[in-house]
Amino acid sequence: MGIMTRLKSLCTILLQKPFHTHVCSMPIGAAGFGLKQPEHSYTRVLLWSSSSSSIGPYSKLQSSDDDIDELKDSADPPQLSPDLVRDVKSIVGMRSTSSGSLEMKEKLEKCGVAVSSELVVEILSRFRNDWESAFTFFLWAGKQRPHSVREYHAMISILGKMRKFDTAWALIDEMRTASASASGVTPQTLLLMIRKYACVHDVGRAINTFYAYKHFHFEVGMDDFHGLLSALCRYKNVPEAEHLLFCNSNVFPFNTKSFNIILNGWCNIMVSPRQAERIWSEMTNRGVPHDAISYSCLISCYSKSSNLTKVLHIFDRMKKMNIEPDRKVYNALIYALGRARLLKQATNLMETMQHKGLAPNIVTYNSLIKPLCKAREIDQATHILHHMLHQGLVPTIQTYHAFFRILTTGDQVFELLDKMKTTGCPPDTDTYIMLIRKFCRWRQLDNVFRLWSEMSENGVGPDRSSYIVLIHGLFLNGKLEEAHKYYIEMKDKQYLPEPRTEEMLKAWLSGKQISKSQTTDSEVDRVDCTQPARNTRLVASRKPPQEKDFLRQPETRKVVRERGFSFWEQ
Repeated sequence: MGIMTRLKSLCTILLQKPFHTHVCSMPIGAAGFGLKQPEHSYTRVLLWSSSSSSIGPYSKLQSSDDDIDELKDSADPPQLSPDLVRDVKSIVGMRSTSSGSLEMKEKLEKCGVAVSSELVVEILSRFRNDWESAFTFFLWAGKQRPHSVREYHAMISILGKMRKFDTAWALIDEMRTASASASGVTPQTLLLMIRKYACVHDVGRAINTFYAYKHFHFEVGMDDFHGLLSALCRYKNVPEAEHLLFCNSNVFPFNTKSFNIILNGWCNIMVSPRQAERIWSEMTNRGVPHDAISYSCLISCYSKSSNLTKVLHIFDRMKKMNIEPDRKVYNALIYALGRARLLKQATNLMETMQHKGLAPNIVTYNSLIKPLCKAREIDQATHILHHMLHQGLVPTIQTYHAFFRILTTGDQVFELLDKMKTTGCPPDTDTYIMLIRKFCRWRQLDNVFRLWSEMSENGVGPDRSSYIVLIHGLFLNGKLEEAHKYYIEMKDKQYLPEPRTEEMLKAWLSGKQISKSQTTDSEVDRVDCTQPARNTRLVASRKPPQEKDFLRQPETRKVVRERGFSFWEQ
């Protein structure tokens, strides 16, 4: 069976198989919690530095919408009612037809839409990459009815993502005074700010926000400290998180969970086996016991490093310690076997899970499908997909992403994209970024612009990462004018461009200006000498002929050889 035939068969399965469906202005010191300030010997760990980079754990460009998605999904909302769908479309339409936030505000005041909590959360989710429109709507909705804590959190998350930290703190202050009986600020509110500071690698302000718990009269316990460590590790601030763990051992004693957070950072975020082994040894030396999560982190690290021998060795060591493996351990093992293309052994391991009462979930199947798709083992990936559907499991967005990577035509891509929308698994920003990259590589720019327009229509909206990918793709395809247009649009939306993007476009603009200048000079040189003197004086060159043509003239100096040496002629 040829590769094209297998791809068509795979698309048929996916398309036709029915699925079931700034910190607080008051400075608060570490002494408030008994936390040690960083010692001078640790000054190389830049706890008070700030960086403009925002890189997520699993991709070079990440949109950082996790908090918004968590807030939206936490309440497990039902399907949107027809009236709510109509109101959402109306407000989204206002944004697309408004030239600015002022015009949108005027339209909102005249629209007559009834505000509900579901409407606010849905609109903020759709406007999460356009903070001005989101904030305009949020202020208008707040005049109709008081905001809930959930709505405040959604707006704070958007502002934090766009680095509007002062405005976010203003909302937190508003939450404190909104109710006369009690403050609306919760520990989750401050954890949200900690995550946003960690996302932009402003570790100092993330730590200061943790110190601010006392200012809001919250009792700080081990769970809150774990939240700080997790937030730092989540966005690749693992060295700083490790430093905090060791500095504050007197206040927050070492335990397995604390070390597991750091271990997970080195294993799954940084994917550094060397550092992971170092933390493992620290746990052993300090008498901190390893549990199933510790082993799953280490196995996952070596799985991602394609070291199957080490993975199996750690698994055997785990069984000798009489530590019962959990689903995460099995998933990491299955991923390692899938990368080694050992399908039979991975399938047997899934059967072992079932015998032990651990039914394989969608993560288990994705752990096998993703490495098979990456290795372009289409028949085997299709077989696993069949088995997953037979178990009644619904493909997730990660499943679709795995199969998107092996599609070879634009028609297949858009068919699968339509299927995502109809099966309750709509594409997200990462989906569009991946497909824009794919079409740019294929030099199918019509499909690139089609995807770009679909993003806004589907309520996803382009974010900073989307603009960077689009600009680079257009530039590499020779569409320099279009790339510059989207670069200007990106800066108008106050997204920070990558330094490489700025250097690339500045070099192009500089070359464009030089080319235009040379064109003007050449037009001046072509003036007809038969014209009257009074006309030639009007278009005379602004530079002397010798200076203007200097770079185009050949070298005229002569070389003199004397006594075995060469000299320029004086």
